[in-house]
Amino acid sequence: MLIKKIISLSASSLVLAAINSLALIAVMSQQAHAADLTVNISDVNQGKGHVMVGLYSGTEAFNQGITSFGSRVKADNEQEQVVFKDVPAGEYAIKIYQDENSNQKLDFNFIGIPKEGYGFSNNVGRFGSPQYQEAKFMVEEKTEIQIELF
Repeated sequence: MLIKKIISLSASSLVLAAINSLALIAVMSQQAHAADLTVNISDVNQGKGHVMVGLYSGTEAFNQGITSFGSRVKADNEQEQVVFKDVPAGEYAIKIYQDENSNQKLDFNFIGIPKEGYGFSNNVGRFGSPQYQEAKFMVEEKTEIQIELF
């Protein structure tokens, strides 16, 4: 009788351990799930400076300019491409500008209109900086988006 009880407890412990292990694996695989994000950029002013691309996760990061990922590509062609590797699945927004004079900022004229190309995910913001909700998109599996510079 005592041996049956011990065997029964051992079997229950094994089942619980297996369930806990599967739960841990599931949680870890969700955290490890990452994808490549390809950003195709058009209307680049060919041969002038670099295109600066910032990927933002959430409204606060977007509004404060805190990037999750950033990249810069030489503006050699009218169309350029940036690939962010292993981006965790989730919601993001992108801000882009072409730094034609390599001064590390987007330049404006005297009335506040950008003198260099700029853009946002979902191609919003032609007449002013958009809200995060307008520019957001989902990264899942392999994701590819198109952004035109204004």
